[in-house]
Amino acid sequence: MSTIAKKSFAMTGLFEAEVLTELLLWRWEHPLRNDREFRRALLEDAATALRQAIDGEALCEEIPAEETNLIAALYFVEWSALQSGAEDADGSRRQWLVKLRRSLPSCFCAQEDLPPE
Repeated sequence: MSTIAKKSFAMTGLFEAEVLTELLLWRWEHPLRNDREFRRALLEDAATALRQAIDGEALCEEIPAEETNLIAALYFVEWSALQSGAEDADGSRRQWLVKLRRSLPSCFCAQEDLPPE
């Protein structure tokens, strides 16, 4: 059975994943959205995080590992970078995390917590 994490990982090599990453950075005004290398590294690190989820590691406590999606993985990577001391003097990177999570709450919960269709 294919999980959300496996499907999301498979998507990371597609052009569409690059577009989605850029749209998320632009729409919610990430301060490094113009940095091509940052965008590339963010997506590559999200792919690595999704591999961890496939192996059973929960990236966010609210989401079972196998239900980790690309947006949650991108969030996790940026959150982890900030936890590791990445520069955010004005707090704009943390604010991006807040905006993303508030705007797309269904990406940050277990599938069973979503309302029925």
